[in-house]
This record gives sequence, C-alpha cells and structure tokens, in this order.
Amino acid sequence: MQRFTCDCGNVLFFGSSRCLKCSSDVGYDPQRGAMQRMRPESTMKRCQNGVKHNVCNWLLPASATAVLCVACRMNRTIPDLSTDRNRMLWARTEMAKRRLIYTLRRLGISLPSKKDDPKNGLAFDIVSTLSNPTVTTGHLNGVITLNLEEADDSYRQFNRQQLGESSRTLLGHFRHESAHYLWQRQLSELPWEDPMRLAFRERFGDEWLDYATALSTYYKQGAPADWEQNYITAYASSHPWEDWAETWSHYLQILDGLETCESLGIQVQFIALPLVMLPAESGVLPAMLPSSSAEDGEFLAWLQRWMCLSTVLNEISLSLGEPALYPFVISVHAAQKLRLAHHYAQTWGQDGRKTGEA
Repeated sequence: MQRFTCDCGNVLFFGSSRCLKCSSDVGYDPQRGAMQRMRPESTMKRCQNGVKHNVCNWLLPASATAVLCVACRMNRTIPDLSTDRNRMLWARTEMAKRRLIYTLRRLGISLPSKKDDPKNGLAFDIVSTLSNPTVTTGHLNGVITLNLEEADDSYRQFNRQQLGESSRTLLGHFRHESAHYLWQRQLSELPWEDPMRLAFRERFGDEWLDYATALSTYYKQGAPADWEQNYITAYASSHPWEDWAETWSHYLQILDGLETCESLGIQVQFIALPLVMLPAESGVLPAMLPSSSAEDGEFLAWLQRWMCLSTVLNEISLSLGEPALYPFVISVHAAQKLRLAHHYAQTWGQDGRKTGEA
C-alpha cells in the first residue's frame, strides 16, 4: 500500500474518509490512485455504499450516472443489512476486497465487472452461512463467493485451527480466489503447448489432475511430510490449481507488504539478512519463457528484501505477544513458483496497459 497525505500535509490511510487534522472529508480516487479532499467544486462524488452504509471511501466521477464505485459495482450479492452485525462484517469484507482490487490495478491487470464483460469480468457474492448454510468461499466462472462469517475473527480463527493453517485472513481469501479467477481468464484457454501453459505445468504440475480426487486425498491423508521443501503452504500440496492459488496469494502479500513498508520509510536494505540466502536458481524462469539474468536478479533481490523484512516483522510481533505476522518458509521451489507468478503479473499488467483496460 502506498503512502497517502491530505492537502494539509497530514498522513491519510487507505480506509480514511476524514482527515483528523483539518477535518476535511476525503476519499480514494481509483482513477488517479490517490486520496482526494472533497470540496464543493470537486469533480468526484462518494460511492453510495459509503454515503448510505459507511462501508466504502472510494470515489467516482460526479458526472457519472452510476452511484457505486468501480469496486462496489462488482458486487453481485451483498448480505442482509438489517442487522448491525452484518453491516459490521460487511464493512470488514469490503475493505479487504478493495485492497485486492487496489493491488491488481496497481499491477495494471484489467478488472472488468462481470456485468460489463460476462465472459472475462469479475463479480463477488458475499453471503452468510446464517442465511445460506450451503455457501462456501470459492470461485466459479468469474464469480468469487466469500462467506461473510469469515469476517468474524472468532469464526475465522476456529476454522484456522481446525484446518491446521498457520494464517487465515479475509484478504488472504480474496487473494487466493483471485488466482483461480485469473487462471481461468488468462491461462485456461491458451493452447496446451503455449509456453505460458508449459511453464505452469513445469512449476506446479499437471493442472488436469482430477481435482475432487486430489482434494479428497489431501483431507484424508494431509500434506506430504516434506511439503515445506516444495510448497508455500500445506494446502498448496493438494492440487496444482491450489498450489498456484496459494503462490499467487503470497506474491500479492509480499508485493503489498514491501510497498507499504518502503512507502512509509522502512529501509529494508539496512535490515540484517536472514540466516539462509536463496541461491541464484531461485529466481530463474522455466526455459520455455523469455528471460534475462538482470530480470531474474531483480526478482531475487526483491524476494530477499521481503525475507529480511518479514524476519523483523515476525520478531516485533512476537515481542508484543502476538503470533508471527508471516509464519512461512520460502524454499527454493516456492521461490521459483513465485518467480513465475511475478512473470505472469508483469505480462498481464502489460497487456492491460496496452489495451487501455488498466
């Protein structure tokens, strides 16, 4: 997340709707990627979900006939807002969703709504299991469904413990499911022999391995004993699609985490290096993709900065009596998968900018 400031010089945050120094109303302009002070002559207006429900601080052009911002227009289903609890959980969910959209837009990846582009667009169904007990978080044909109850800390932590996960967050859910969406949109229709598909298969395995059988086996037997040598999480070992989704989620987490720290002035180059340095092969792309030693080196340096920073963040969190913020080990194989995720992100971002969709 980048650093924001008000016109008065005060620091603002991504979710800010009012400056605490000058008391001006502010909002996030996704077109400019910046916070904007709201004035009588402003060319922007507030999203109606912010005006009515206080759950959104994004803006849209005052001349627009739409009343919802670009992020809220992607909602296909929202919770029943007749209860205070649902409104509170929905606000948390929307904040996480906007952070995902912010990061993908920063990468240059186009995000049309499903209403505007039924084939390639994205939509969100945010549904509580209290109203629909069958709902599960997941992705299907451009629709990301999220169980509203995951915004309840107790519910989410109970699930984390039951599933043996090191971490479970709302934002992590959105990042994970965005990987399934992008796989379907960007990779699934490429020819079998396309270099991008071949690279995926080399790094993650055969994507057409029976999904239901693989997940059933995983939930019965668990992850392999040596899973940390090859995967970023235990769940990633269940199927190549889930390996990709977990890798992409971590890629976005690293991207956002480094941007946040560096924009706030944390100089990671002065942080003590971790005990284990990744070897050069950790930053190399599969042979069928175009690459350069300079690009590989830049990626590896970027990833190494995160390993330095996450080590410090973990120690700070532990010293405050809280769990480690990033309780994961990045092995050589996991780093190579992150390298491919980075290549995909750069390619898709370039495509979005070329077509003017990002």
